[in-house]
Amino acid sequence: MIEQLIEQFSDLEDPRCAGKIEHRLIDILVLAICAVIACAESWEDIALYGRSKLSWLRQFLALPNGIPSHDTFRRVFMLIDPQAFEACLTAWVGTVATPGEREVVAIDGKTVRRSFDRGREQSPLHLVSAWASEQGVVLGQRCVDEKSNETAAIPELLESLALENTLVTMDAMGCQKDIAQRIVDRQADYLWVLKANHGHDYAAVQKHFEQHCFGRGATAKPVFDAFDESHGQLVRRRVFADPQAASLKTLSDWPALHTVLAVEAIRGVNGSGKVQTEVRYFLSSFIGDPQVLAQTIRRHWSIENNVHWVLDVTFREDHSRVRDPTAVRNFALLRKIAINLVGQDRSTKTSLRGKRKKAAWDNDYMRQLLQANFMR
Repeated sequence: MIEQLIEQFSDLEDPRCAGKIEHRLIDILVLAICAVIACAESWEDIALYGRSKLSWLRQFLALPNGIPSHDTFRRVFMLIDPQAFEACLTAWVGTVATPGEREVVAIDGKTVRRSFDRGREQSPLHLVSAWASEQGVVLGQRCVDEKSNETAAIPELLESLALENTLVTMDAMGCQKDIAQRIVDRQADYLWVLKANHGHDYAAVQKHFEQHCFGRGATAKPVFDAFDESHGQLVRRRVFADPQAASLKTLSDWPALHTVLAVEAIRGVNGSGKVQTEVRYFLSSFIGDPQVLAQTIRRHWSIENNVHWVLDVTFREDHSRVRDPTAVRNFALLRKIAINLVGQDRSTKTSLRGKRKKAAWDNDYMRQLLQANFMR
């Protein structure tokens, strides 16, 4: 598996001048991946890790001139084409973890909060990622242009992924007809939330469910009805699925729309004895058991828990002061490669943070992570 990793990233074009190269690009990339797994948070950390592990690293890397300086790491990752680097990630994951049938592919965005630069009037970088929830791997990422929003980056990300027979989920930002058409054209299905800013569509769906599911005399039964605990509160969640709602006239131009869902959350308000009810509506092209959609809605948020939360808390991404936009984007990809490798280990019963520390101390364990088995 380590050979696959090296092979896939060896295809990345070296942006440096040929006559001034002292360190192979693949050595720099693999060393940086190992260092980020081992808790490195800066270019200085990466260089320090390399100097500490030089003899071991030479078992599978050439390193003809030793370990690059931290300035070399910084300059190289400022030069690497981030789109080409992201394509290498997608190609590598495609060889080891192709999404299975009905795999939930969650699309969501996250801002690298401290990547701003006031001197350059540079806003924080915002990245959109794709997460295969069943296999637990990041499939790809794309950057959102500073003058745009996620809807511009999502089609490009979708185009790079193998989506056939998957169920693609995203939040309200991606709830667009043209994006739905792109997903359907790739022989995949979509599921996403419909919010009030969709005007007539939202109003028609809300009225339909109030009449058939929530109003007095309504006879529709939920496809899912269960209690769970959320933030210390007991919450009852009911999911109603109604294919008939998909035939509402106002929804007629949604591509391949088959089912509309209403998700009701009922919770107590701070021990006051009062009850708060929230209803969200979802659109989906999926033809099949509505229970699958009810489960998928919950699984969408695995990208928040297993990627964004991990990046914030375990990898301290929001504390990083890497500022160059290209370097920020490339360092973010290093973290996601590390998430993919560390997340596949089932042999060690400890937290992700603990696994990263063990990899920093135990060379055999680091090699085991680099040879990760992505088949679950």
